[in-house]
Amino acid sequence: MRVLLWHVHGSWTTSFVQGGHEYLLPVTPDRGPDGLGRATTWDWPDSAREVPHDRLRATDVDVVVLQRPRELELAEDWLGRRPGRDVPAVYVEHNTPKGDVPWTRHLLADRADLPIAHVTHFNALFWDNGRAPVVVIEHGVVDPGELYTGELARAALAVNEPIRRGRVTGTDLLPAFAAAAPLDVFGMKVTGLERDRIAVWEDLPQAAMHRQLARRRVFVHPMRWTSLGLSLLEAMHLGMPVVVVGATEAFDAVPPEAGVVSTEVARLTDAVRRYVADPAAARLAGKAARAAALERYGLARFRSDWDRLLTEVSR
Repeated sequence: MRVLLWHVHGSWTTSFVQGGHEYLLPVTPDRGPDGLGRATTWDWPDSAREVPHDRLRATDVDVVVLQRPRELELAEDWLGRRPGRDVPAVYVEHNTPKGDVPWTRHLLADRADLPIAHVTHFNALFWDNGRAPVVVIEHGVVDPGELYTGELARAALAVNEPIRRGRVTGTDLLPAFAAAAPLDVFGMKVTGLERDRIAVWEDLPQAAMHRQLARRRVFVHPMRWTSLGLSLLEAMHLGMPVVVVGATEAFDAVPPEAGVVSTEVARLTDAVRRYVADPAAARLAGKAARAAALERYGLARFRSDWDRLLTEVSR
């Protein structure tokens, strides 16, 4: 099957393009947000190939995977076909609803011809999906391996654009976590967060970031309002114990033996201190985290779920 999709979320796309299809990634001369093409910091197979946006009309496409509202218009302009009507399509909803939650109505709520694939059950529950067909395909992660050493008595987190996103990503909570243990922040546009006991690692390649994360004693996930951070699931795959703000899908994704999930900041910071002070307990929780992540968020299940959905919408 030839699947057209935009490179929007690098980690999610890394898992998605591991399937057995041909993945067509629009590319524009400036490689801007609508035409990034292939990733440079993730390892993608050759079956994920770039197609210049102005050649898409002459390209056979079996199904379109949409991820942003503007892609409905882009697909129609560049393909000359309307997603869901002239060409099979599915819309992946990565995000929690915004605005007047829980009344937020999805942009596809009035369409019965274009299914919404939510990445968490929380999203499917909280969005008003109207009459759109709804399916939940939970994340799947390419297993980086059990790399955890925990040799550094430090905490780590991975987040993109924490300064711009602010309270959404729990950026205001970082000083409290840094008071519990020295904190290393990995991700895109993290420069500017540096201060006493907070260090930053700007936009490392994925494999290098995984190696560095795994050297830290504990992983912190302070996000208030994101679906379910892939960085959290990757840390669990690495074998890291996790300390997680108990919002959105977190309580359902992280079992008690894998770490601490809470809405009480003092409880979270106490957990960071405890894991940093007790490497044996940290390693034991990390092993439980890895086992849970492999069972629920493995790549094989993710691929199977997507194969089933793509086949259904293409009939």
